[in-house]
Amino acid sequence: MLASIALCLAAPLAQAAGPSAVASADRATWPQALNTPAAFDRASRAEILAFAHELAASETLDEAALLARLKLKQIDRASLDKIRARFWQRLSANYRLASRSCTPREAFCAAADDSAALRRLAVAFDAAPDRSYAAWRADAARFHRIYLDETLRLAALFPRVSSEIDTYSAAELDGSELRDRQFLLSFDDGPTAAGGNTDRLLATLRQAGLDATFFVVGEALQRRLGAAPARPSDLYAGMCVASHGWEHQSHARWPQWQDSVIRSDALVRAATGAAHVPLFRPPYGQRRADSGPFFAQQGLRVALWNIDSQDWNAKVSAAEVQGRLLSLMLLWRHGTILFHDIHDKARIALPGLLQQTRGAGLEWLDCKRYPGGA
Repeated sequence: MLASIALCLAAPLAQAAGPSAVASADRATWPQALNTPAAFDRASRAEILAFAHELAASETLDEAALLARLKLKQIDRASLDKIRARFWQRLSANYRLASRSCTPREAFCAAADDSAALRRLAVAFDAAPDRSYAAWRADAARFHRIYLDETLRLAALFPRVSSEIDTYSAAELDGSELRDRQFLLSFDDGPTAAGGNTDRLLATLRQAGLDATFFVVGEALQRRLGAAPARPSDLYAGMCVASHGWEHQSHARWPQWQDSVIRSDALVRAATGAAHVPLFRPPYGQRRADSGPFFAQQGLRVALWNIDSQDWNAKVSAAEVQGRLLSLMLLWRHGTILFHDIHDKARIALPGLLQQTRGAGLEWLDCKRYPGGA
């Protein structure tokens, strides 16, 4: 979940949220295909238990140990406790959903009716149930510890450094409002020049019969308008387009952030016509705690994410992006996935992800049905 916070070279607070390690999963260690709803649920229960085990272990650390582990100088304890409590609630709800398909003597099917029961199961989940899951269990322990640190670091810095880890009000969207097995694709930072990654990605999406919400940067869209013969309304036909600001700059300490929002949304609205949706994604997920009334006045809703592909990060390959996403989809079971269409990893990873989950009962949400859509 960190998006491109570490790329914000002009904002020291934004840089502080960047991870020292990025979680990537080796899905080849999972011994079964995910081609049925029951198979998806089995793998989902396993990922929930593995992450919950790491979450429970982190709660035994004192503040000094946690500071050292997260490589921070200070922690917002109230924010950290709030996010941990929310994780337990969501993990418990997801585990119950994933357990509806359990059959007698099936793996990862011990009952847990509430967060306390799941915590007890998670604490004891320190080994694979049998040898067929041993390689997965070892890889999952590594993956979920690193991923947990990514999220706890964001929580420990919030709200001094705002991010997707928490919302300021119910008006903000973060993907948690979607239904079980429902996922929304979203792409930031485009468009690229004609014939570039944006165009290739759009072709891949259309070939797969998918749509997505594109959060475009005003400067990039203006360059595209001046240089490309095709109109943006044609380029994004069948998709949804929203604003990501006039330039990719954090709102944290930028006096002109309101002008950036107004100017970029006006251009997107005029250039993309019916594809426009009244959403705004703040660069790096950073926005001001008191910005809610301004966005309401503009008729916009802040749209964050809860599943970060990390496709912008040089530390992960397209194959690792695919494995990371699948593990996080199994863990959270629904949500908004963050990609960046200025990079090519999404176009490479998506077909494999679709193939791996074919038959699993997932719904790739029509972007126009998402809150704020047409």
